[in-house]
Amino acid sequence: MSDVAPKPDDLLSRIVVVLDHPKDLVNIAGTVRVMMNFGLSRLRLVQPDVFDTYRIGGIAHRSGELTESATLHETLDEALADATFIVGTTARPRTAGRAYVRPREAAEQIARRAAEGPVAILLGREDRGLTNEDLDRCHAVTIIPTAEFSSLNLAQACLVLAYEVFLAVGGGQEELPKGRRATRPPTQEELEETFAALADGLERIDFYKARKPESVIRTLRTIVARAEPDLREAKLLAAIGYEIRHHIDRISQP
Repeated sequence: MSDVAPKPDDLLSRIVVVLDHPKDLVNIAGTVRVMMNFGLSRLRLVQPDVFDTYRIGGIAHRSGELTESATLHETLDEALADATFIVGTTARPRTAGRAYVRPREAAEQIARRAAEGPVAILLGREDRGLTNEDLDRCHAVTIIPTAEFSSLNLAQACLVLAYEVFLAVGGGQEELPKGRRATRPPTQEELEETFAALADGLERIDFYKARKPESVIRTLRTIVARAEPDLREAKLLAAIGYEIRHHIDRISQP
């Protein structure tokens, strides 16, 4: 057996999203969009009320490849037949005997089991969810914690699970883009120039009055340190101090 860990795409390709008796085409389209967002490509539907790839494509753009490869099934058992691990979803606990997990824990289990074989994420119909008999087929059942309202839209529930699975298999590790003007951190010498410019500017507008200058600048140092400015931002702060001084000099001239 190879010691090389499966790549995220390999694991995601072994995960099947199963929709049991979905009623609304818009919810199916929303689920398809979520799947595309997070690298899931295998969709199975058990007796959907309607399934029209053209109309789905009008809602979830460029989804043709995924919807055309989706399969329709007469029974849930047929749709789950090849799965080696099944995670069901429910809005609330039904019985005390089931293994309920949160989405993050469920995602870790899905990622681990996907390395061994096909895994199914099972979501029920919009109005009733999964029946107790459906949940009996699941190896784990996940509940998404919410505030006052426990029920989530079909696509919303899929979104939470798909995102957690995407992270659990190692997806989304790319470095986030930095601001277009992000620069290196300022040196201490450059920071001291900033504080000196600010201190001079504040003195020119008689800001201190009853305040102690050293206390004001110490507070500014604390704020700036917490903000961790880059060089451009530190120079902007210094420019504020310089411009205050220049403005006072201009209006003070006879």
